Amino acid sequence: MPRKKKTPTFAEKMLKRYSAGLSEQTPDIKRVVNLDDLPALDIRIAEVLNIVKRKHDKSRMLFFVMYDIESNKVRNQVVKYLIRKGCFRVQKSIFLADLEHAAYQGIKDDLAEVQACYENEDSILVVPISTDYLQAMRIIGKNINLDLVLKNKNTLFF
Repeated sequence: MPRKKKTPTFAEKMLKRYSAGLSEQTPDIKRVVNLDDLPALDIRIAEVLNIVKRKHDKSRMLFFVMYDIESNKVRNQVVKYLIRKGCFRVQKSIFLADLEHAAYQGIKDDLAEVQACYENEDSILVVPISTDYLQAMRIIGKNINLDLVLKNKNTLFF
């Protein structure tokens, strides 16, 4: 019986790229990191609200991934990885995910391995968050009334 070929992990692929000098991206990976393709703010807010409105059970984990990665090539690969894993891009360097605990742990472990595989001053934060805290989120800097979108306004009758 033929032996099943082991698929390399994200961290193993990144280490190979780094040891090879982080040469040009492999042709089979589509460009998904073009910031011009980032959806409009109202679309991103709608997606966050969809995540907030979902019924959450204890087998799922709601979390942010935030990073400050200097190398464009490493950053682009991390972005592609997070999108493939099902994370939603909220801002240029912030992703929100609502995934199974195993996927959360896998992402956390893979990003830690990538961080350790080369000399850098980068930082990656993986921050678990509760639905209550996400619902309490406020957007500062844009003219969007999130209370109206969330329907959090109270009405008083006299």
